Amino acid sequence: MTEATERFFESLPARAPKVLVSPVSGTMQIDLAEGGQTVHWLVHLRPGEIEVSRDRGPADAIWYTSADLFDRLVTGRAQAISSVLRNESSFSGDIVLFLLFHRFFPDPPGTRDPRTVARKQAGRLP
Repeated sequence: MTEATERFFESLPARAPKVLVSPVSGTMQIDLAEGGQTVHWLVHLRPGEIEVSRDRGPADAIWYTSADLFDRLVTGRAQAISSVLRNESSFSGDIVLFLLFHRFFPDPPGTRDPRTVARKQAGRLP
């Protein structure tokens, strides 16, 4: 488990009020495979808050991925939805939880808001 992944999970409760604004609730288990071992994270999502533990348990959804890919996700070097579509990771259960959780991942390095770029090109921003 990398330090970036640990910091990512530690940061979730503080970031939840801004990210979890929809009325969706549920539990997602994230299984990270590394070598011959799997590390489990249980994430309880509720409007405005999130609880994270290293447990296994009943979950509405399960996301299985490699620890390496998850490290790339938390650093913005990979995209969660793309990884599932390319079959680099697998997901089962309530897809809404996955779509909600993926909002916690950062944008790729160098990404800019297209509205800001357009305003700058129009001369409305310095």
